[in-house]
Amino acid sequence: MNRGVLLVISGFAGTGKGTLVSALLEKYDNYALSVSATTRGPRPGEVDGVHYFFKTREQFQELIRTDGLLEYAEYVGNYYGTPRGYVEEQMAKGRDVILEIEMQGALKIKEKYPDTLLLFVVPPSADVLKERLMGRGTEPAEVIDMRLKRAVEETAYIRQYDYLVVNDDLQTCMEEMHAIIQSEHFRVSRNDAFVETLAEDLKKFDGSGCK
Repeated sequence: MNRGVLLVISGFAGTGKGTLVSALLEKYDNYALSVSATTRGPRPGEVDGVHYFFKTREQFQELIRTDGLLEYAEYVGNYYGTPRGYVEEQMAKGRDVILEIEMQGALKIKEKYPDTLLLFVVPPSADVLKERLMGRGTEPAEVIDMRLKRAVEETAYIRQYDYLVVNDDLQTCMEEMHAIIQSEHFRVSRNDAFVETLAEDLKKFDGSGCK
């Protein structure tokens, strides 16, 4: 029951996924945010091992060859992926590891690791999603339209996730997510070793006529 949970948080652009993750990390010390590996060069201010694990193309391909990544993809000429070693190390320490990735990557991880907990973040309504995207004031109207059309396509993935969380009020949503994640620690399938040990220990009472 001390091993951490691997969880993936996905959702439409503009649902507040990043803000929710930041709130979890700030309030609770049992979470770790997975650091991705990439072959792109560091941008000003980015630190190796903090923002990304920066790798050469050869180093990244070696990680692929040795199954050192939970998932990876190539985007605009560069590789991006989730290093297995970092995730396993954090989970062994009892920390719940958060991956904030898109739906296709999430389902690839779920396929390889069925115990992965998938959370999908949604707004309370379509109109609220549009309001939030417009309210950011960082993108032109055509990009917002593109993101809304993408959200229509992404609804097809929702039923493949384990839990749906509605981000209406940030604090409430964050606490609901925390409760869902912590309840996973008590799932019977995650505690096979404890169940086996308990069952073996109980055998001392089997037919012993204990008083």
